[in-house]
Amino acid sequence: MTGLEFGLIGAVLLFAAILLGVNVMVSLGLIGVAGLAAIAGVAPATSILSTVFYDTTHSFHFSVIPLFLLMGYFAMQAGLGEDLFEATTKWLGNLPGGLAISTTIGAAAFGAASGSSVGTATVFTKLALPQMLDRGYDKGLASASIAIAGTLAVMIPPSSLVVVYGILTNSSISGLLIAGIIPGLVFALLLCIAIYITVKRHPEKAPVEIAHYSWKEKLYSLRLAGPLVLVIVVIISGLYIGVFTPTEAGGIGAMLTFVLAIIRRRGIRNIDLMNVLLDTVRTSAMIFGIIICALIFSKFLALSGVANAAGGFLTGLDVNRWIIVLIIVGIYLALGMMMDAPALLAITLPITHPVMMKLGFDPIWFGVFVVLLVEIGAVTPPVGINCFVVQASSNGRLQLEDVFKGLVPFVLAGFVMLVLLCLFPQLALFLPQSMN
Repeated sequence: MTGLEFGLIGAVLLFAAILLGVNVMVSLGLIGVAGLAAIAGVAPATSILSTVFYDTTHSFHFSVIPLFLLMGYFAMQAGLGEDLFEATTKWLGNLPGGLAISTTIGAAAFGAASGSSVGTATVFTKLALPQMLDRGYDKGLASASIAIAGTLAVMIPPSSLVVVYGILTNSSISGLLIAGIIPGLVFALLLCIAIYITVKRHPEKAPVEIAHYSWKEKLYSLRLAGPLVLVIVVIISGLYIGVFTPTEAGGIGAMLTFVLAIIRRRGIRNIDLMNVLLDTVRTSAMIFGIIICALIFSKFLALSGVANAAGGFLTGLDVNRWIIVLIIVGIYLALGMMMDAPALLAITLPITHPVMMKLGFDPIWFGVFVVLLVEIGAVTPPVGINCFVVQASSNGRLQLEDVFKGLVPFVLAGFVMLVLLCLFPQLALFLPQSMN
């Protein structure tokens, strides 16, 4: 049996295992190890494994992931999400679908401090969902707006997923983080427009908010949200000017959010520090484990020749390069329904990244494009991890079907954002190209 045949069998077994509900990390690791041993032998496979483990865990670049996660958990402890939701509600709550729009804007800002899609979805489910449902909002609109708003956390810096892309493709992490700012803000605007249009067409989905706030109350709400704005400005401006590296940005962000948590909780004793650190370690270990196992599987695909064969097939097609982009979009959307974003990037990038580079696309532009793709997958059934998070955090007020039913306008907004990135690549490239 040839290496290519082993590779194809391994790919089929992987998708079968995922569809059967086997843990993604376990599936990637076991099939990758077995494939390497079958092609190269046990001793060479063991050597490859030790190299993958060492190269991954000792890399200085990977330290930015736990630092960004730590910053996000401290931001949750500081109650920054509550301040943001209060501020955006007072300013935007009287618009059609105002609470949902407030949730989107608040989640975008909170995501800029947390960098966690799941964390943002969890926080705003607890904050915004009860208020929307108690005011008569449609369950689908309320829950889906929170699920999709969580994806903004990985578009607007800091973002651990963007860091994963940068490491796997050897691209500028600072440039990638800065590149997500404009697309993230435009995507947030598109989501707000989707909510507005949906409510205008179906007024029964979101009753008009009758509460009115004075200018004094509105301005005071901005004062409450100011600490988070400070964190965002420090991180983004420091990266943009080149004052510090992404790892230093993560450290500074974690320190600032820790100080804010101490101030807001009136002392370090009121911070659940042990759980914050444990959650950071658990999530970091999960991401590292997925990346390591996915890299093992990727080396198996490369050694078998499947990666080169797939890349050669795509670049060899006698079609316009945008047709190939559409094929890649289809691949990511299909796979994004079945596996976590870090695993998806680690498996696919060895194939798709070289193809896109040969087609003349910018690596930073492709990073923003592919992160948006996998985040659309994060709300798409049957997996749609953000949808599961919203349902699980709703205290029994939602069924999973409620979340999925409301997704259509928001997924369409995601596709519009993809088209805008293709038509206007400078949305992602302008800021990185102007960096010092």
